[in-house]
Amino acid sequence: MMFTLTEVASLNDIQPTYRILKPWWDVFMDYLGLVMLMLAIFAMTMQITKDQVACLPCLEDTDEASGTTPHPFTQQTTQAATAAAAATAAPVASSIPLVTKDLPDEVVTEITHQHTSVVAEKYANQPQPTGVRTNLDYQQYIFINQMCYHVALPWYSKYFPYLTLIHTLVLMVSSNFWFKYPKTSSKIEHFVSILGRCFESPWTTKALSETACEDSEENKQRLTGTSSAPKQVSLEGKDEGANASSSTPMLGVKFSADKPITEVPSSMTILDKKDGEQAKALFEKVRKFRAHVEDSDFIYKLYVAQTIVKTVKFILILAYTSTFLAKINFTHKCKPDIKQLTGYRMFFCTHNMAFMLNKLLISYMALILIYGMACLYSLFWVFRRPLKEYSFEKVREESSFSDIPDVKNDFAFLLHMVDQYDQLYSKRFGVFLSEVSENKLREISLNHEWTFEKLRQLVTRNAQDQQELHLFMLSGLPNAVFDLTDLEVLKLELIPEVRFSAKVSQMTSLQELHLCHCPAKVEQTGFAFLRDHLRCLHVKFTDVAEIPTWVYLLRSLRELNLIGNLSSENNKMIGLESMRDLRHLKTLCLKSNLTKMPTNITELSPHLIKLVVHNDGTKLLVLNSLKKMINLIELELYSCELERIPHAIFSLTNLQELDLKSNNIRTIEEIISFQHLKRLTCLKLWHNKIITIPSSIGQVKSLESLHLSHNKLESLPPALFTLPKLRHLDVGHNSISVLPPDVGLLHNLQHLAINSNKLEVLPKPLFRCTKLKVLLLGNNALTLLPETVGQLVQLTQLELKGNCLDRVPVQLGNCRMLRRTGLVVEDHLFDALPVEIKESISQESNAPFTSGL
Repeated sequence: MMFTLTEVASLNDIQPTYRILKPWWDVFMDYLGLVMLMLAIFAMTMQITKDQVACLPCLEDTDEASGTTPHPFTQQTTQAATAAAAATAAPVASSIPLVTKDLPDEVVTEITHQHTSVVAEKYANQPQPTGVRTNLDYQQYIFINQMCYHVALPWYSKYFPYLTLIHTLVLMVSSNFWFKYPKTSSKIEHFVSILGRCFESPWTTKALSETACEDSEENKQRLTGTSSAPKQVSLEGKDEGANASSSTPMLGVKFSADKPITEVPSSMTILDKKDGEQAKALFEKVRKFRAHVEDSDFIYKLYVAQTIVKTVKFILILAYTSTFLAKINFTHKCKPDIKQLTGYRMFFCTHNMAFMLNKLLISYMALILIYGMACLYSLFWVFRRPLKEYSFEKVREESSFSDIPDVKNDFAFLLHMVDQYDQLYSKRFGVFLSEVSENKLREISLNHEWTFEKLRQLVTRNAQDQQELHLFMLSGLPNAVFDLTDLEVLKLELIPEVRFSAKVSQMTSLQELHLCHCPAKVEQTGFAFLRDHLRCLHVKFTDVAEIPTWVYLLRSLRELNLIGNLSSENNKMIGLESMRDLRHLKTLCLKSNLTKMPTNITELSPHLIKLVVHNDGTKLLVLNSLKKMINLIELELYSCELERIPHAIFSLTNLQELDLKSNNIRTIEEIISFQHLKRLTCLKLWHNKIITIPSSIGQVKSLESLHLSHNKLESLPPALFTLPKLRHLDVGHNSISVLPPDVGLLHNLQHLAINSNKLEVLPKPLFRCTKLKVLLLGNNALTLLPETVGQLVQLTQLELKGNCLDRVPVQLGNCRMLRRTGLVVEDHLFDALPVEIKESISQESNAPFTSGL
């Protein structure tokens, strides 16, 4: 044999882990395949080693064969037969070898002739053998047997073992093809791997054991008719929550009504960190595998196809094999066309393997019939009910995980196959399809990792000297956060699920909350606390629908920052009625891509005093809604691509501060209209493209602060210096070459920034502004700093770096409030000052520090 039974049987082998996907009929067919394989190999072995035919010629009558005259070949063969019989009658004598070595050929011939004559005379008187003389020698018999084997035997008798082997191999391959095909084997391997891990996961055991504990407690309570105190409390709380939610005004807000997590003993809830991480990884794998497999039904179709192939194969084998059963006989008549070689036309042959082949064929047909019945049952099971849908209804009824979803397509089919092995696999696997189970695991692992002590170490002091906690990319909100009762600012970023329970009411100092891409839910009791205590809220989102609905009900909120997509198509998503409930809101900041001002924001006009719009480069076209915001005190429109000052602003009679930073404003001729805004004190037009300042700027008498830096100004109008209340003037980063002497008229000027321009000379009247505290002259073309700089006795900051100065006047020592840190100048110019001046500046700069010590 060229191969062993073990080598052939390996075609039927699968990975041991795949056995959970093989129902009983597939296993039964695998064993039948092995039996048929053994039968085929046994038949082949017998045929190769013992299969042969034995043939004898059939003698014909003389009249029929040659007429009246005997054939000369017959006489010749008769004489030869006589001689042969005589020779066989004396085997001992004829078998004695003659010693003829080293003799001439003539002598050898003569000795042989004499020996033959002696033997013939010795046995001449023996009786002649009985029977039919065939006149054939041994080689002719061999030739006849081989010819008749191929001519007389039916082809099925000769090739039955090989056909059996081929059929069996085809059936074996068909049975396990779905395990071998690349497009299905990878999915099956992944599924079996995940299923095994889910089955053995400690989390599965804990989740099901908690369910069993809950069920047993409920049964006990039902039997005794009494309930424990904790149970009563939880039920009362649930009823109160239901009543509260039913009494909530209909504002389109849906509070979380999820079943609270039952408190269980700590020994059950505390999960080993490694086991917890593995369980979380399993949840992610199951989620990805489900998304990948549910999209197609290729595994199901392939299994159905291979089952149909096996059924059709069974029918074909049974149909044609039964017709050949009667043709396997022991005797055969053979009529090869070899009369010219043997002298006979017909031979009578026997097939020694006929009886054995007949029995093997009957056995094989019986096995095929049983195999076919299993195939028919497999088809019946496949088409009896839809296998591309799988329901966890029974699992949902037996466990507390009522959210386990039904699955479809290949995922459903694989679970149906697993159920034929053991339904416990599907039940334990369903735990990892439940979002409730995943949330419970996440909460347990999160609380186990983020303890109160660990969170306490992360609390810092911000710039406003408030206690602040920033949590980033956690799986949820740890319960220990609610124990930080002194926390004032809580920042949550990229946390997929934030749930504020009733324990949030412990955070009595909480004033400010940041939700950065954090979908947040809040229980009824927790919402009541946030509604009455939260003052500042920052929400960053991708779409406006992600804003938690309870945000619009925070009636005590003072400041609301919304950062995300608030395009005009989605403006209606911000409910008009919802914004009305923010009756104490003072500041609203919208950082988005608006094309028009949302009309529903105007409902905040009775109490809103500050509006900030950061438009991130999107052109803000419609601003008519601003006219109704009559109580606005501060307005900031950043990066709105404005080309002129919007006219709607001139209606805001209570406006005190206007900031139009980073727009495309080129001209400000409308600035004269600001004279009607009697309370306007601060105007910021920085980071624009303004070329000139109109003389009408002098009409805005109420201005105290003017920011025009980072524009394209080349000159300053004299009217600018007639503003009597101007205290802060910033015209830095322009192209101004001359500072008018009228600057001396600004007697209240305290801050002048004209750095990064093209100044060459400073006017002497500048130093009449004796109230100057900050003077920024850096990065100009100044060659001389007048000695009158000493008159600026209140100066605390002076920037001179980046000019062409040769020296710094010693009168700088008269500026008693100037510190070394406030003097920005090249080191060599400072070193050129007299020693006493340098010491005075340095000493005074250290004095506050020393006194503080």
